[in-house]
Amino acid sequence: MLSVFRKKREKGFTLIELMIVIAIIGILAAIAIPQFTAYKDRGYNASAKADLKNAYTAASAYFTENPTGTVTPALLATNGFLGTTGVTLTITTGTPQTALAMTSVSTLASTPVTYSVNAAGTITP
Repeated sequence: MLSVFRKKREKGFTLIELMIVIAIIGILAAIAIPQFTAYKDRGYNASAKADLKNAYTAASAYFTENPTGTVTPALLATNGFLGTTGVTLTITTGTPQTALAMTSVSTLASTPVTYSVNAAGTITP
């Protein structure tokens, strides 16, 4: 009587096959997630460097028009600088005579990195 309910050549996956597939997916995820975090950090740090370079360019434009002036974050904004969310920009000295020093920190990265730019436009990590 039970043979009536059984179909010949039933198709499907066994529990063991499904468990093996889940284990493989777990192993691949364990490898990929740390790499993804590293990629994100590199992207955040690149945006911090880009913000620093853009701020330096805006400061140079300001100093061209006002050689004796002092740069503030508000003046950078009026000269075209628009910062990225999560990146903190600090101006240490804002006159061209005292070697312009700005610092940019990517706070979104897992390990924040501080970048600085000098009067020549060189960015140092």
